[in-house]
Amino acid sequence: MEPVTQPPDPETSTADPESEAIPRTVVLVIGVLLAAAFVMILNETVMGVALPRLMEDLEISAATGQWLTTAFMLTMAVVIPTTGLILKRFTTRAVFLASMTLFTAGTALAAAAPGFPVLLVGRIVQAAGTAVMIPLLITTVLIFVPAARRGAIMGLISIVISVAPAIGPTFSGLILSELSWRWMFLFVLPVAVVALVVGSLKISNITTPSEARFDLVSIALSAIAFGGLVYGLSSIGEAAEGDTPLPPALPIVVGALALLAFTARQVHLQRQDGDRQPLLDLRPFRNRAFTVGLVMLLVSMGALFGTLILLPIFLQNVQDLSTLETGLVLLPGGLVMGLIAPLSGRLYDRLGPRPLVVPGAFVVAAALAAMQLLETDSPTGLAIAVHMVLSAGLGLLMTPLMTSSLGSLPADLYSHGSAILNTLQQLAGAAGTALFITVMTRSATSAAEGGTEPIAAQASGIHDAFLCGAVLALVAAALSFLIRRPQAPAAAPEAGGGAGQDTDEAVPAPLH
Repeated sequence: MEPVTQPPDPETSTADPESEAIPRTVVLVIGVLLAAAFVMILNETVMGVALPRLMEDLEISAATGQWLTTAFMLTMAVVIPTTGLILKRFTTRAVFLASMTLFTAGTALAAAAPGFPVLLVGRIVQAAGTAVMIPLLITTVLIFVPAARRGAIMGLISIVISVAPAIGPTFSGLILSELSWRWMFLFVLPVAVVALVVGSLKISNITTPSEARFDLVSIALSAIAFGGLVYGLSSIGEAAEGDTPLPPALPIVVGALALLAFTARQVHLQRQDGDRQPLLDLRPFRNRAFTVGLVMLLVSMGALFGTLILLPIFLQNVQDLSTLETGLVLLPGGLVMGLIAPLSGRLYDRLGPRPLVVPGAFVVAAALAAMQLLETDSPTGLAIAVHMVLSAGLGLLMTPLMTSSLGSLPADLYSHGSAILNTLQQLAGAAGTALFITVMTRSATSAAEGGTEPIAAQASGIHDAFLCGAVLALVAAALSFLIRRPQAPAAAPEAGGGAGQDTDEAVPAPLH
């Protein structure tokens, strides 16, 4: 059964289902979800800058401290694939309350942690709540926001997905310059509590759940597949520096094999008529518009997270900036992306995706190539300017790509398309980080062995990594000419058939 809306309250909604108006009940739900998701995703990237302070206060090694980020990513990678079925099985209110309660509890636990083990558990609980929120937000928008208004709302989601991680290091840098690491969680906790209370009072059940059973075999295979791949990719950088408990190839191979088994299992369940549904419906991949847009999104996310790793390394290790100064250098780029993302959403509603995606893709490639202009004695303003250009290109890309790729799916695949996108974004972030760090490390090592000074060798390695990213971005730019505005199909395809065509956007569920 597809999610459908409950009859709206006449005092809070007077929208005609064929109009472009968004019912006030839906606006309220989306507003609460946006605020909650922003705080959650912001929290995902605060640990990198805080690691030196945590190593000192908790008396742990860098490899141990890195698990505060790795465990968060692993939990996200394991939980997100289940969200497609979760969003069909449970109501909007129930999913929100579970997600926000987990995040709030994890934040409180981390703030009060007496030592590393409890802090690690708190991060894992936070991640479990975070993993559900973004798919819930995206699916709610796809179902209840008319197509003509969807770009503008998806622009706000782009702020959450791309801007929050970008300003996370600035947030933690500002706090750590004056306060202890616990305040990274203490500042977030009241916001999480307010969002939980407001949501519990205001969010109603705007969907009707279906009867769907979870396939335990699929859950186990998904955890091994995506957990293994994210862990393996995340540890490539550590391995390049000679500091990893396992060879990265081992979890990557295990994850890849489990992914093949997981895919076969989902295809098998899709062809059955029993009550067990696939954990992650793979039919969205039959839609060319979805697949092309997804590939471009993944390249963009890889470039974003790779840059968020390498640029701070360059600023701190090569140009000798402090943690706080590094965070402030990155802040203007995050603000630019925050300004452009909603603007590109509104322009998408008027112009479609291609006039935004094509120039955005080439701007990203040019900005990554321009990173090679950064030298040891380059002015800080140059780093700020290049990062702002990169952020502007990503801002032009993210909203139109998300809107057109997910909007090209029939309504019964919205939740699964969102789960696929968010799962693979985790992989793309890990892969982008692994690629940039590996190229940097090997290139810097080679330069140092050739007699180059250590700082200059590291700068050379960073340049090579950004050049590699620019080449990948050019591949995405070539794909950008295939992006087009989705069109509404006559009907959603039945399970197991009809999705092989290049279908486009489905009409949202009726609002009465």
